Amino acid sequence: MCALALGFYLGDRDLNIHILGPLVVTDRRLRPLPTVPKPRQVLALLVTHADKVVPTSAFLRELWDGTPPRTAMTTLQTYVGQLRRVLATALEIDVTEVVDRVLVTETGGYALSTEMLSLDLSEYVRLDLLGVAAVRAGNDEEGARLLRRALDLWHGPALVNVEAGPLLEAQISRLEESRRCAQEHRIIADLRLGAHHTVVGELFELTAMYPLHESLHGHLMLALYRCGRRSEALAVFRALRSRLVDELGLEPSAELLHLQRSILAADPALNAPGRDRGRLRVNAS
Repeated sequence: MCALALGFYLGDRDLNIHILGPLVVTDRRLRPLPTVPKPRQVLALLVTHADKVVPTSAFLRELWDGTPPRTAMTTLQTYVGQLRRVLATALEIDVTEVVDRVLVTETGGYALSTEMLSLDLSEYVRLDLLGVAAVRAGNDEEGARLLRRALDLWHGPALVNVEAGPLLEAQISRLEESRRCAQEHRIIADLRLGAHHTVVGELFELTAMYPLHESLHGHLMLALYRCGRRSEALAVFRALRSRLVDELGLEPSAELLHLQRSILAADPALNAPGRDRGRLRVNAS
């Protein structure tokens, strides 16, 4: 991963931590700093709870899955000490300043202060919130632009190089769900802007990743129909219905059934905008 890709969005902070992909720590010159597996796991838990106290009990559960050895507290302190030295090197400050201002010991746990840091997660969350709000307000061009910027911060699965315990697994699931929702909102905006040709490939990939996700299949059906591929749109519906019935004993939602009937009838309301927003509901949360 090139330094430009890691640092293009960052401000004037002296330390950058990236978790939307591999966990990477870089200094002000965007040089990656080495971390080893267990301290990297501790850092990941701190970053996903930045500016909040992470209780010692949470570290013990994450590192040893609820069965810590007798030496667990000493070992955790060793990992924190190793991280503080890495952060001190990156920031070019003394370890004691890191203790006071960056990786701080609090009553019952530790906290990572972002006063001197840039986190890709923080920038992603900011852009995602703005982008989703714009799409929901009907400002599709601005929403799509902001959400593209947010999604461009991702460089693979979250924390892909971290051995995750139960708490980080939950955080990774949360981040990946947020990424999927951001993609869906951006796709909704693109469809409302008439950019159906550009989203078909992405939607095929997403429906393969989420084979029971009805709204993603609905977006793919609509995009295919608008591209003049009505038979393929109906084939997507049939394949999804078969999976829903076989695996869950469920029929597709009323909304998806309505879309299928509209495609069969070549309903003009499905045609590309004109800015009719009524047919495309935002289902992502």
